[in-house]
Amino acid sequence: MYLGFVFIFIISLVLVGFVKHYAADLGLIDVPNERSTHRNHTPRGAGIGFYLAIALVLPIFYFDVILSYAWTCTAVFLVFIVGLLDDHRDTSPNTKFIVIILSTVLLYFDNIVIDHLGVFFGFELSLGWVALPFTIFAVVGFTNALNLIDGLDGLAATVSIVILGSFFIVGYTYDDLFMMMMSGAFISALLGFLVFNWHPASIFMGDSGSLTLGFVISLLAIKSLAYLPTVSILFIAAIPILDTLVVMVRRKIKGKSIFCADRCHIHHILRHFFAEDTRNTVLFLGVFQAIYSLTGLQLEKHMDEGFLLILFLLNGVLMYMFLAAMIKRQKRNC
Repeated sequence: MYLGFVFIFIISLVLVGFVKHYAADLGLIDVPNERSTHRNHTPRGAGIGFYLAIALVLPIFYFDVILSYAWTCTAVFLVFIVGLLDDHRDTSPNTKFIVIILSTVLLYFDNIVIDHLGVFFGFELSLGWVALPFTIFAVVGFTNALNLIDGLDGLAATVSIVILGSFFIVGYTYDDLFMMMMSGAFISALLGFLVFNWHPASIFMGDSGSLTLGFVISLLAIKSLAYLPTVSILFIAAIPILDTLVVMVRRKIKGKSIFCADRCHIHHILRHFFAEDTRNTVLFLGVFQAIYSLTGLQLEKHMDEGFLLILFLLNGVLMYMFLAAMIKRQKRNC
């Protein structure tokens, strides 16, 4: 198993370097805007490199596993393709939205679906016929959430590695080879990418990376529901989820569209708090995510999830208050 991961790391390193070198010729250049933390034109689309590293190596070592999850692998490929097209020519949000929905439907054929939410205050919540629509909502929401935290050098990759590491532990604990394969492969590929993406980044992952990562983490989270309580997944992937929820609430209170773009995400606020030090901001959020993930891994399947959900929501309230205090202190208009 681990030999395959070593090959993925090496090939990811090589292919991301290749994409970086030929980015201008391939039309993969990120142009800074008012929300960017970088000021120079920078190559993007590193997701092409680390996804291809995984796609080339995994069939050699895990062909039988991939064959048994053919619909899932096809779904991941479709999300990667729409991300690649967006990196090249800015695909419309509606197109990305439709492709992610279609890909989530494909997961259903491999029985990767949220059909049960657990027991809340003594009441068991089974989704029945709304299982697929709810799964689509959850996958689209988290895929977008991970895309939104891709705003600092190394941040999305670092947070994703922590989350994927948690799912690898779940897979190892319960002898789920698919979970170990997918999480281990993406961790290895992301480590190769981080060589180029750690601040100051020489290439960005682009939507080919962030959308694919968000989708893969989503499907692994759904797989984990067979072993963990639902709320534990919220903790394991807390930073992207809480950041998105808190930012949307702030925008709604301010009378803005919840989908409008701004610089009020947690990484923007913390970066200012750390005197514009990107590395310390990313390390802080990586450690913060690790604490959340370790908390989620401690929760057991038989627990009543009502109190766990309250605990998670309290974390959201505390984060909202923290960000509001930081914004006020920094005298920013959000």
